[in-house]
Amino acid sequence: MNTEVTERGAGALEPADLYSLEEYSRERESFRKHVMAHKRDRRVALGQNATLYFEDRLTMQYQVQEVLRIEKIFEEREILEELEAYNPLIPDGRNWKATFMIEYPDESERRAALAQLLDIENRVWVQVAGHPRVWPVADEDLERATPDKTSSVHFLRFELEDGMVGALREGAELSMGIDHDKYVCNLQSVPDATRRSLLNDLD
Repeated sequence: MNTEVTERGAGALEPADLYSLEEYSRERESFRKHVMAHKRDRRVALGQNATLYFEDRLTMQYQVQEVLRIEKIFEEREILEELEAYNPLIPDGRNWKATFMIEYPDESERRAALAQLLDIENRVWVQVAGHPRVWPVADEDLERATPDKTSSVHFLRFELEDGMVGALREGAELSMGIDHDKYVCNLQSVPDATRRSLLNDLD
């Protein structure tokens, strides 16, 4: 494996990018610390009960490595199957991809909230100052909501126009939020560290 960790967003993972099971056993502690620090800058809380976790090549490598470790997978065919499942969550240079989680510690409260928050996954937005809001494409891999409730986990893709990318590079403010009749949140500006990390996802 190429041991130089890349934090650029674009670029599908290949088997050669991964640690072997033996290598990962040796490197896991330091690699995990690095990934957890990286993830902190890519987490955006939207109110008290919803969070966006922006994915990239590094976060997906960590997910794959953990699956391979837990399942004791070392056959190339099976590794390729895992990469096929996780590679679509890596941004391609003109978008952001995020895991959106609705988080209520109490199970009964969570059940009630999910019934009230139907379609919330489509009401999450990002906005570059001076440009319209960008609404997500939600759950492209499979439908997670039912007619009675939404899911607590969704996968979102935000497609950015060239002008938005250019404005971000020139220092435009980035804001995010949720516009749902049962859950409204307007985060006026994401932290600078998050903004810098998300800029790495864009070519």
